[in-house]
Amino acid sequence: MFARYRKNERGQQPQPAAAPAAPKTKPVHQTRQSAKPAAPPPSAAETGAQDRERKRRAKLSEIKTELHTRLLDNLNLSALEHASEADLRAEIADIANEALSEMSVVLNKEERQTLNRELYFEVMGLGPLEPLLKDDTVNDILVNGPKKIFVERNGKLELSDVTFKDERHLLRIIDKIVSAVGRRVDESNPYVDARLADGSRFNAMVPPIAVDGSLVSIRKFKKEKLGIDELVGFGAFSEAMAMYLEAAVACRLNIIVSGGTGSGKTTTLNALSSFIGNSERILTIEDTAELQLQQEHVGRMESRPANVEGKGAVSQRDCLRNALRMRPDRIIVGETRGEEVIDMLQAMNTGHDGSMTTIHANSARDAVSRLENMIALAGIEMPIRALRSQIASAVNLIVQISRLQDGSRRMISVTEVTGMEGDVLTMQEIFRYERLGIQPDGRIIGRFTATGVRSHYSDRFRQWGYDLPASIYEPETGQQ
Repeated sequence: MFARYRKNERGQQPQPAAAPAAPKTKPVHQTRQSAKPAAPPPSAAETGAQDRERKRRAKLSEIKTELHTRLLDNLNLSALEHASEADLRAEIADIANEALSEMSVVLNKEERQTLNRELYFEVMGLGPLEPLLKDDTVNDILVNGPKKIFVERNGKLELSDVTFKDERHLLRIIDKIVSAVGRRVDESNPYVDARLADGSRFNAMVPPIAVDGSLVSIRKFKKEKLGIDELVGFGAFSEAMAMYLEAAVACRLNIIVSGGTGSGKTTTLNALSSFIGNSERILTIEDTAELQLQQEHVGRMESRPANVEGKGAVSQRDCLRNALRMRPDRIIVGETRGEEVIDMLQAMNTGHDGSMTTIHANSARDAVSRLENMIALAGIEMPIRALRSQIASAVNLIVQISRLQDGSRRMISVTEVTGMEGDVLTMQEIFRYERLGIQPDGRIIGRFTATGVRSHYSDRFRQWGYDLPASIYEPETGQQ
């Protein structure tokens, strides 16, 4: 039908590949059922239905393997670059129908549509991962070997019913991803960081380092940027906290967003950046470009790892040093995790007020300790008092984000750095999230409240035209 997408068949008759035996694994829903302590044993009818479903999936897996081999033999891959999606899907369906007739396999309409869709994903996408990447409810995809693929929805991890055929199938998809960005992963280089075409972060580790099969984690890139109003609506923080943070960003306080992995640091940083005016020049520096600033004057930089020969690496510190020569009003570092911390603090101290970054820490006090440790690891020998004085003069505000056990993400603390008393860095908490209890369904009950402490920067807010009402500093009542 679409013969221009097929190879010249003279002397290239496709040879059917022997389909390997289907792995005998338990269905996902059966595994989940056995994990429930009070679940009754399945009836004979349910067991029979599960067995038939298992056999049907195993048969479809064998057929898909055979058809994928035929597609690779028949399709002219170089011509596919200029083919439309509709034409390619039609060509794949045509080749699949011919192969099914030769194999004397009869499938119903739904099975044929599923098979053709999966074959398209194998040829042009990322195989079994493609439906998960297209699912907007999935935030993270975590692969623990070919048979266990977990996804995060609404802050909760769950086992999906998606699997790879075997380890070779998983390795082929990993290689397809990393080769597209000029990277490689094998026994000599068993781990890799990359970025998918849509901006999602990708990390993989393969055997022999990964003992039970290749490990893959994908942090999906959010196409829609969540603003302050949306985060307040979701209950991430209160309106009073939003008013305070707007004044803090507009008045050019230096802010650190602190939190654990997956707590929403980058999302919060994106939201805070919306308070920056269009008249300012902003430079962003990231390992993987995720920030989505909406201002007109934004320069984006991304660090680069070394190539196969171990050359060509560009670190965040290299980007930061060059950014200081590019007349920025504000510098935003996606995450401070190494020796670039000293350049970041110096930038905050030397005319780049209003700069922001994120850091991994469990509390505001821990965030300061992390800064001290990173400075020490950078090889900077400095008396502890001078080091803390540098931090106190550079950092004005620490915003602590946390992902609670029910999967919700909350801004649990807003803390100001007020100065030094002797060798101790002084801080005061302005807002906090108080946990009041937990519902039977596991949802946490709590409220956002002020601590009653007036902001150390109230005069600065007033001078910049942000005269915040005294009521936002008063402790609140009520539940959320």
